[in-house]
Amino acid sequence: MGTAETRPSLVAGGPDDPLFHPEPGTDSLLQALGRLALAVALTAAPLAAQTLKVGDVAPDFTVTSVTKAGVDKTPFTLSAHRGEVVVLAFFPQAGTPGCTTQMETYRDRYAALFKGGQKVTLVGVSTDDTDDLVGWARKKGFPFVFAADDDKVVGKAYGASGMLWHKRHLYVIDPQGRIAYIVRPFNQMSEDAYTALGSAIAAASGVR
Repeated sequence: MGTAETRPSLVAGGPDDPLFHPEPGTDSLLQALGRLALAVALTAAPLAAQTLKVGDVAPDFTVTSVTKAGVDKTPFTLSAHRGEVVVLAFFPQAGTPGCTTQMETYRDRYAALFKGGQKVTLVGVSTDDTDDLVGWARKKGFPFVFAADDDKVVGKAYGASGMLWHKRHLYVIDPQGRIAYIVRPFNQMSEDAYTALGSAIAAASGVR
C-alpha cells in the first residue's frame, strides 16, 4: 500500500501560510491579530457562501416536530409539503418575551395570515427540546407545528443558526419548493412585518 502524497496547502491559513507559521522572532502583535482575523474569516466564509436568496430551491430536511397534542409520530419533511406554502419561522427560545409575542401574534392571526392552515403550513423552528415546545404550545394554545432543531441542522442549512440559539429569520416557501420571501431578521414588534408576511404568503399562494 502506498502512502498518500502530502501536497502543499493552497488555502489561506493552511500549513504553509506565514501568518500561522511566522519566522522565529517575528511573531508580533500585528501578526497575531492577523492570524485571528484570518481564522474568523475562514470560519465565516462557508456560511456567507451558502446564503440563500429568493428563487433558490429551499433546502430539504426532516426534523422531529410537535404540536400542542404532543410529539408527531411522523417527523416533518419539507419536501412532503410540496403543493402548499410553507412558512419557516426560526426563533431563539420558547417562552421568552420576544418569541412569545411573535408566536401569539401568529396564533391570533392564524386564519388571516395562514388561512387557518389550509394549504399553508407554519413551522416554528428553534433549538428547544420537544418537552419545552409541547408544553409551551399547550400553555399558549398554538395551532401550528414546531420543529425541535436541537442539533441545529435545519438552522445551519438556512443560515439561521447562532452561537447558542437560532436567529429570528423567516422564510416563505412556495408550492414548488422555492424560496419566495425572506426576512432576516423578522421584527416581531412591527405591524408592518406581519402585513408584509401576509402579502408574501398570498403572493406565494398565487392569490392576487
